[in-house]
Amino acid sequence: MSKKNKVPFFASLQVKYAMSYLVIFAVVLILLNTYPVLASQDLLFKSKRDSLKSQAAVVASALMELESLSADQVARVMNMLDSMGLTRILVTDPAGLILYDSTEQPQEGETPEPEDQGPPEYRYALYQEVVSALRGSDVFYSRYSGRVFTSTAAMPIVYRGMVIGSIYILEVDQAQGELLYSLQQNLRTISLVIAVVTLVMSTLFSKVLTARIAALLRAIRIVGEGEYGHRLQPVGRDEMAQLAEEFNQLTDRLQTTEEVRRRFVSDASHELKTPLASIRLLADSILQTEEMDPAVTRDFVSDIGSEAERLTRITEHLLALTRLDSLPAGEQRSVDVSQVTERVIGRLQPVADAAGVTVERNLKPGCSILCTEDDLSQVCFNLVENAVKYNYSGGKVFVSVYRDGDQVLLEVGDTGVGIPEKDLPKVFNRFYRVDKARSRAAGGTGLGLSIVRDTVRRHNGWVTARPRNPEGSLFTAGFPLYQEEEQS
Repeated sequence: MSKKNKVPFFASLQVKYAMSYLVIFAVVLILLNTYPVLASQDLLFKSKRDSLKSQAAVVASALMELESLSADQVARVMNMLDSMGLTRILVTDPAGLILYDSTEQPQEGETPEPEDQGPPEYRYALYQEVVSALRGSDVFYSRYSGRVFTSTAAMPIVYRGMVIGSIYILEVDQAQGELLYSLQQNLRTISLVIAVVTLVMSTLFSKVLTARIAALLRAIRIVGEGEYGHRLQPVGRDEMAQLAEEFNQLTDRLQTTEEVRRRFVSDASHELKTPLASIRLLADSILQTEEMDPAVTRDFVSDIGSEAERLTRITEHLLALTRLDSLPAGEQRSVDVSQVTERVIGRLQPVADAAGVTVERNLKPGCSILCTEDDLSQVCFNLVENAVKYNYSGGKVFVSVYRDGDQVLLEVGDTGVGIPEKDLPKVFNRFYRVDKARSRAAGGTGLGLSIVRDTVRRHNGWVTARPRNPEGSLFTAGFPLYQEEEQS
């Protein structure tokens, strides 16, 4: 592949496919690493809220029995309750003065020091949660940071509709935090493994997918260089396989077209070379002969004129075929086939009389087709002219025009030399002639029937050739019938 045609790396389909796979899996991995963790964290928050509020309610219900809160009374009640595994419990009076602090109480089995007995005087719980609780609200707050869950809850202590104090609970849960951190680590490990597998698989899949596209691109370049015989091997039954089939069919048509073109150029060169060689030979003979008899000179000049006329006919036929191949059809209108055929026979009648050939006609009225008059005249002229040229003296030509269902048929038969069965499929090929010597003697170029076929097809028709019983040939051209009332 040349540098000019080389696709940039990041613009290649393989990279685009691989990147699309990676983007999809990246989104999946992000969701995998965020949603489960957030859902688990939220679940733990709800669990701790319910647990801490329940524990605060137990403490509050025990302290509600007291008409007023004092440090000694609260300490006795709290000592009867289990610490419930909490990090800290505070009990305050309505002013926020701390009456009980679990962090300052002696642990089980310890002897309290004298300075530890009773709460410190004038210590206040200056926490937002305590303030909200003293105003009559239940408060819960929790956060996760540094692998630790830190949760707080506060609740008012109500006696006969009056707030007589508050409870503040603090829980520092490292075990649950480690569990959540472990979940995050496991998800990251899984994500890393999935990312590596995704990278490898996306590379392989993109290579497999783009390999067939690359093969198609290589095949197009090979065919573009003139190797029309190159074919792809379709694999599978997907769109790429269908594309390979279409490519093979296209190259088949290209190969056929190229073969026809080469054969046409070769045949055209050969056909043009023959009269040119004759003209040159005759001209050289006249120039090299000092004292040539005037009668011989006239014969040579006459032969040169005949060869020049032949060149003119070949050129005109080649131009006609070129127009049929490249130019669009002219403006079509309703044309009566019988009338056009009658005029053509009139133009060829002198040629038929000179050859001793009788032309019999059977032209039915009402046989109109959608065509151009010039194209139809050329079809009729070529078929009738061939029937006259390749006939015997005293022979006959039969021309018929009639309707057959929704078709208009033009038939031209003769009692001439006929066409062998093996040559019938080839008579419409360009430059093909059954008897080359007889064709040249009759002035044929081998292009007349090709013009007939291409012109008829140009107007959605068809043409066939077959032997005529008992002798000669029969050519039939069919066109779609045109009825003007259908257009009204």
